[in-house]
Amino acid sequence: MSPDRPVVFVVDDDYRVREALSSLISSAGLDVAAFGSATEFLDSEKPDSPACLVLDLELPGTNGLELQRELATGNAPPIIFITGHGDVPSSVRAMKAGAIEFLSKPFGDEELLHAIDAAISMDRSARHRRSEIAELQKHYALLTPREREVLPLVTAGLANKQTAAELGTSEITIGVHRGQVMRKMGARSLAELVRMADKLGITREN
Repeated sequence: MSPDRPVVFVVDDDYRVREALSSLISSAGLDVAAFGSATEFLDSEKPDSPACLVLDLELPGTNGLELQRELATGNAPPIIFITGHGDVPSSVRAMKAGAIEFLSKPFGDEELLHAIDAAISMDRSARHRRSEIAELQKHYALLTPREREVLPLVTAGLANKQTAAELGTSEITIGVHRGQVMRKMGARSLAELVRMADKLGITREN
């Protein structure tokens, strides 16, 4: 599997269902990896690529909802639940826990493929956001302790004179710190620096 190509994980204990789903998903031009249990899925190596998980609700051992809870602590791919024994309480729990779709068997091929397409798009966006924040954190790590004090005040709209008064230093010194913050963060404008701080969750209160 190419690291850039999306992959669809299928977890279903019925071999025939796994084969049918794998064939359908492959015919849509997507890579697919199928597993017979939650444990097999958890123990497998997974490519660093956009993905989604087509997950059977009823599984031997760890069931679908339990696997969903276990995956919730990490950067798990979006989940599409499938079941032959769907009930309203289960679907409500699954959707509240973040599943993007809950399909009762038998479902249409296009219905599943549409859900997969939406899930992969969602995962692409989430991966992009994580990558963007990780890059911003690398830049933020370059700031000195004083520059980290200056950043939230500058992005809150305080002028150099106000920032200097708040931090008990000179306006000229703040101007130097401000320039260093802009350079190290890679911000081309104050507006861009404000967006960066917002994505990192940095506010004046921090």
